[in-house]
Amino acid sequence: MSKWILVLALAMMTGILRAQVSISGRVLDQRNKPVSGVSIGIRDAYDGATSDSAGNFRFTTTEKGKRVLEASSLGYRPFTLEIDIADSDLRQDIILREEISELKAVVISAGTFEASDKKKATVLNPIDIVTTASGNGDVTGALKSLPGAQQVGESEGLFVRGGTAAETKTFIDGTLVNNFFFSSVPNIAQRSRFSPFIFKGTVFSTGGYSALYGQAMSSALILESIDLPEQSSGSLGVTLIGLSGGYQHLDKNGKWSAGANYGYSDLSLAFALIPQQQDYEQVPVYHNADVNFRVKTSKNGMLKYYGTFGANRLKFFTNSLDTLGYLSGFGLKNLNHYHNLSWRENLGRRWKMNAGLSYTYNRDDIESGIYTDDKQPVLISGLEFRDYLLERTGHYFNAKLVLERRLFGLNMIRFGGEYNRLDDHTDFVAFNNQRFPVTVEEKLSSAFAETDLYITNDLAAKIGGRFEHSSLLDRTNIAPRVSLAYKTGKFSQASVAYGIFYQNPETRFIAPGQDINFSRATHYIAQFQRIAAQQTFRAEVFYKKYDALLKTAFNGPQELATGNGGFGDAKGIEFFWRDKKTFKEIDYWISYSFLDTERDFQNFPFAIQPSFAARHTASLIVKKFVTKWKTGFNGAYNYASGRPYYFIARNPQTGENEFRDRGMTKDYHNISFSLNFLPNLGKKDPKMFAVYVLSVSNIFNFYQEFGYEYSYNGFRKQAIVPPSRVFVFIGAFLSFGADRTEEAINSNL
Repeated sequence: MSKWILVLALAMMTGILRAQVSISGRVLDQRNKPVSGVSIGIRDAYDGATSDSAGNFRFTTTEKGKRVLEASSLGYRPFTLEIDIADSDLRQDIILREEISELKAVVISAGTFEASDKKKATVLNPIDIVTTASGNGDVTGALKSLPGAQQVGESEGLFVRGGTAAETKTFIDGTLVNNFFFSSVPNIAQRSRFSPFIFKGTVFSTGGYSALYGQAMSSALILESIDLPEQSSGSLGVTLIGLSGGYQHLDKNGKWSAGANYGYSDLSLAFALIPQQQDYEQVPVYHNADVNFRVKTSKNGMLKYYGTFGANRLKFFTNSLDTLGYLSGFGLKNLNHYHNLSWRENLGRRWKMNAGLSYTYNRDDIESGIYTDDKQPVLISGLEFRDYLLERTGHYFNAKLVLERRLFGLNMIRFGGEYNRLDDHTDFVAFNNQRFPVTVEEKLSSAFAETDLYITNDLAAKIGGRFEHSSLLDRTNIAPRVSLAYKTGKFSQASVAYGIFYQNPETRFIAPGQDINFSRATHYIAQFQRIAAQQTFRAEVFYKKYDALLKTAFNGPQELATGNGGFGDAKGIEFFWRDKKTFKEIDYWISYSFLDTERDFQNFPFAIQPSFAARHTASLIVKKFVTKWKTGFNGAYNYASGRPYYFIARNPQTGENEFRDRGMTKDYHNISFSLNFLPNLGKKDPKMFAVYVLSVSNIFNFYQEFGYEYSYNGFRKQAIVPPSRVFVFIGAFLSFGADRTEEAINSNL
């Protein structure tokens, strides 16, 4: 009996073995490299295997007919293939495609420094901005320590890669901000109107930026405001120049928040302690208030409003270059308010929407004249044009809608439209009360589209374009944009970018009825970047070609456009190195830029290096926080090679513009230092959190000059220098109801 059982068992086993089929093959990736550890099997069956180090696999199955072969591995897309299992062995190779993920995917970064909680290529965050010693707590002041930005100290704005300040535009929550800086004052740079702590994300693009943004030939500063605060809190600030306070309330359910702040600044005490170049009759006085509310509209949706209100006034005298023994007087009164309403929302499984509205009102009342040494107004023959009143009122409205559709993986397409309306009225009142009113109205309509294409985790592209129509110029433009990034290693990547960027002429040069066109810049950028272990290295080369730049000439008291015959170019190389690893608890970065640029624009006689562009700029920023002393030590060194200065006048015989004088300024050096002391650091649940700040700019009293100003005939000149060689800031900032330690020191140290 046992014998027959054994024979029957052997027969059954032989039948089973004959019924089994061997399935084998090799698993490769898109680059034809073997992939190990891949699970391969038949769907809804127990038969399968795992690939070895060479990517090979083999298993047997008793399944027959049409079945589904599956393969899966972490980091790759699931693989499925219908196979037909017959009586013979089957060989099937498998090609796996990488699963594209935000953690592994290459980041398109050519021309862009980005800091936010969404990107891994973080460079500067709000803490970095306020603790950069040379930044003086100003967003754009800190950005000047990055490559591409110039150390221009006599005028407000960001001058980037050979472009004027007007060629850099600022956007908050997607919409354009007009009058981002306080109103211009002769030979004195003005700060931005916004606190860095209202922003959670900062994108500083020195070129090649997205098609979602336009009307900026050189650069875009893209800021994203914060969402709901972590908890309700109050704040109080006491400084050498003023007082500030505010309150932010968070709903107990965390669904909405609202807040308001007010600040008063009076520079009387500061100017009494630190003498200024200017003789002030009315020292600068500022009133600033802001309000906000934020409502969570869904799990991922947010409605945000932010509004600011500001008023300031000043008046000062300087020695007149036009006539010795007299004074030149300048006075300014400014009223400004800005409103921003934005809404982001998920519209379905794959759709997102970002919508925004912004409105700016700005009014400047400026007075200029010549005065006796006892500050009495006087009218001097031949210099009557120095005596005038200028009233400038602007209304600026911006609306924008962006729709985004997720395709597969990280691939997506976004498109939308934008509408800008500008109403700018200038009333020039001459010495004899003759008025020269000019009103400029513009309606700029735009449409844009772009797509993010992630071919693999190592290769991605951004392709887009922008269309604009100007009612003022009665012209249209089409601007293509392309960026490409390739991951060269685990921590490194290379990027290239190309784009065309158009911009309207500045309204101060426009008069009704002029036949003028958009100005244009074409950008070419190549970048290498390596980010690993708290170290960042970037190297970038660029070339910009300018076309149709505005040419100007004086028509009576005003400088007006004469056409678009200007041109130019800018090229250079930039380096950035940031290191938080090498030296214990020390964070430092080094930046360097080389710029070779010339342009023929405005009243230039031919293409020359503009006075706002230095060939070499460099910065060294060092930060050290000593926990035992509860103190942060911050230092900054900024350098710029000399910049050219010119006096250009029309030759009465030839009618052509020519140089009456030209030269180069001295090299610029600045060493600044700041301390921030946190007395409550380490205490559990402090009822009040405090930060005490001491900041000193140009601590070694270097001589700095930014150019020269001339008398009207060019026979006399004097250097343009900072209002004071050294400036000291002292302040205390208190917070109630919230521990703001992480907002006062760099949490990455």
